[in-house]
Amino acid sequence: MRTWQVERRKRTRHLIELGGLVVKAGVVELTGDDRAIIYGAMIWMAEKLNSEDSERARELWAGKGKEAFESERDSIAGNA
Repeated sequence: MRTWQVERRKRTRHLIELGGLVVKAGVVELTGDDRAIIYGAMIWMAEKLNSEDSERARELWAGKGKEAFESERDSIAGNA
């Protein structure tokens, strides 16, 4: 396989994983799959990460994400 093909597959997988996070967080369902709302929220998030509140937002959001991943892992382990 050529280098560009490998890189393209890596990029595709990365994009699919990011889209999966949007679905997993419930954003698609909560917005009725309204792409303008989703995109607007992502722009707002990017602006927040580029502001003087950046560090606080990162800490808060990372904490929420880690809790969600742990909770999901625990519920999967409990069902196994």
